[in-house]
Amino acid sequence: MSADPGGTADAAPCPDQLGATVAALTADEIEPATRRQLLGRLVTQTRARGIRDLFKPRAAVRWMVDTVAEIAPHVPIRDLATLRRHFPGLDDEELADRLVRNASRATAGIGAAGGGASAVQWTVTPTLLSAPVLLAAETVAVVAIELKLTGELHEVYRASLPAGGTQRTVALVQAWANQRGVNPMMPGVGVGAVLGTAARRELGETLIKRFGRNLTTLGPFLTGAAVASYLNRRATRSLAEQLRADLRRQRRSLPGTPPALPGAP
Repeated sequence: MSADPGGTADAAPCPDQLGATVAALTADEIEPATRRQLLGRLVTQTRARGIRDLFKPRAAVRWMVDTVAEIAPHVPIRDLATLRRHFPGLDDEELADRLVRNASRATAGIGAAGGGASAVQWTVTPTLLSAPVLLAAETVAVVAIELKLTGELHEVYRASLPAGGTQRTVALVQAWANQRGVNPMMPGVGVGAVLGTAARRELGETLIKRFGRNLTTLGPFLTGAAVASYLNRRATRSLAEQLRADLRRQRRSLPGTPPALPGAP
């Protein structure tokens, strides 16, 4: 997958460019230098989107909700057959463990790259205004990684997301926000409800609870890379634990569902 989305800092990036950068950041194995480069590119694209009032929590969360809704369709989710090819010989639980491990490492890496840069920038007054932009970009990158993990865990537990871009995107975002699996026995979400008022409110509330960061004080920027890395890793693992528990319950409740065979395609 190409990590180069194109675009410049002089013009607002198109959704495909932003999506390509985010997609590249969700890859399983990324060298730290490449991750920093991609995060820097995302910061540039984020700044080019005309961010305003990011010191105000409501405005910042509203911007992130809009951006998450925009990049969600670009998050690359591998189906079960592809996952089996990439991780041969693993049974369902081992495969899920591997996906969680990789995602946790990725979000920790984002925290290390973003947190470390933030701590440095905090000491330089003229660059302080770039701190909210970096936090917004880091947030979007972490959410994208967790959206990918959410979708792929659904594949592992045979609860595939709805086909079709609109319904798939809504189901993916809501599963992440609720930390619960999509119930295949429930009616699908209508096209007209694509991240409507209720869904956006739910996503915004989850972003606030998920990161627990107060943008009026920028306190977390003082914690630096180590704590940012630890917090991201812990939160991703917590998300995965709750999601897997719910997907297991759903799988057991489905009539006629055969038990998973170790390493079976």
